[in-house]
Amino acid sequence: MQNKSTVTSPLRKRLLTAAASAVVAGAVGFGAVASGTLPVLADPVRVETNQTLGFADVVEKVTPAVVSVRVESRVEPASQVPGDSFDFPGLEDLPPDHPMQRFFREFWGDRGMEGDGGRGGPRAERPRGERGERGFRSRPSSQGSGFFVSADGYLVTNNHVVAGGQTFMIGLDDGTEFEARLVGTDERTDLAVLKVEDADREFTYVGFADDNGVRVGDWVVAVGNPFGLGGTVTAGIVSARGRDIGAGLYDDFIQIDAAVNRGNSGGPAFNLNGEVVGVNTAIFSPSGGNVGIAFAIPASLAGDVVTNLIERGQVMRGWLGVQIQQVTDDIADSVGLAAAEGALVTEAQAEGPARAAGVRAGDIITEINDQTVDSPRALARVIGSIAPGTAVDVTLWRNGAEEVISVDLGELPGMEQQASAKPQMEPEEGNDDAMGEFGLTVARADDGNGLVVTDVESGSAAAERDIRPGDLILAVNSIEVTSTKDVTRAIEEATAAGRNAVLVQISRDEANMFVALPVSRG
Repeated sequence: MQNKSTVTSPLRKRLLTAAASAVVAGAVGFGAVASGTLPVLADPVRVETNQTLGFADVVEKVTPAVVSVRVESRVEPASQVPGDSFDFPGLEDLPPDHPMQRFFREFWGDRGMEGDGGRGGPRAERPRGERGERGFRSRPSSQGSGFFVSADGYLVTNNHVVAGGQTFMIGLDDGTEFEARLVGTDERTDLAVLKVEDADREFTYVGFADDNGVRVGDWVVAVGNPFGLGGTVTAGIVSARGRDIGAGLYDDFIQIDAAVNRGNSGGPAFNLNGEVVGVNTAIFSPSGGNVGIAFAIPASLAGDVVTNLIERGQVMRGWLGVQIQQVTDDIADSVGLAAAEGALVTEAQAEGPARAAGVRAGDIITEINDQTVDSPRALARVIGSIAPGTAVDVTLWRNGAEEVISVDLGELPGMEQQASAKPQMEPEEGNDDAMGEFGLTVARADDGNGLVVTDVESGSAAAERDIRPGDLILAVNSIEVTSTKDVTRAIEEATAAGRNAVLVQISRDEANMFVALPVSRG
């Protein structure tokens, strides 16, 4: 382990982060998985620098832990020659310099030249790929970056770097190469773990920082393999936190302005103590090159996912079994909620834990185990951080009051979304002043469950909220509607309670959503 130097500059003291060195981040922050412990076989790198300017001390210590990742996939040639030796009759009788011999040597590799007396010989490099088992060839499919998180060879990269690969080659900063095996991947967070097997070597590795201490404006140093140029170092600051870029429910990216390009994917972003504050995973770029906007997976999330992948080969997440949407000011007002916070349940999925416990569409989830839920993303992260099978207390806002329901979490089944069934509709015409107030014309569904929107008046409150012909109105303020009289009753109850809007549950394209429509107080 390298000796630590002493900090002598007061300016540098102010720049250094206060985060303690950690090989693993457990259930810190929101998390995304059940926490555990990374294997520790040696001390991770931690840096204290005495330089007034520059990042050389950090780079010197952490660079040996950062690797390039080259991924090769196995492809079948468009026209494969039968047989393990490409047995074309008479091919072996042709002279070594015959055009057909040269053709097969170029496109099929030396294995197709078996029996040629060694004249084909091994080739030092085949840009088009090496011929492998039963006529397949491997070719480079992607390149990225990664970093060791344990002395015995576990390393982290992005899932999109290794996806579809069969062979994974790891390049160290000293030029040494190793083949690695895939331990596990997590598509939802775009993380993957590889393992280099070498009992005779202890690898330099780095630890995850406590990213709760990361502030906008803090220095970060990115090390990686952009465009195949291994060991490239760039520096910048944390530009923003909590970025949602539409990648998934667990979006909570750290935005940095250090130059990050293609090939940096999976590489680390360090603080000035040499700790990983994030795993670089995406860039925003109209041109495909660096424009100073890059996104990194926070260390707390990455540490939990990596721990699960190492210990189990997969990520175990809790599952509530609900479809949810954001609570807007209008929705909060329509149900009497003081603030536009929480996650509005649009559907409690069939066979899901929430439905079994009594959660239903229209409920607003405000807390899990006394932990505040202020948005749908927050709910996803909180539930995902709890192990399947755990009983949790779910605080709901329902019918103008709080309720607490105990739910035994299931295990998140997969990437597929469950969809609710939508009834067949053959409307009977009918309408009254209640629906006309919203600018809607409706008709009954043929099965009696709900009202079909047949027309929406241009410029009306319904049109402004994107209600469309063909939508099915299922409930108003949690009152199931089978006729416009049910709508009138819901509006009267809302008006009596002093509310300015009603919450309308709509089914569209086999999915539920809620819209708040204003009511007159005259």
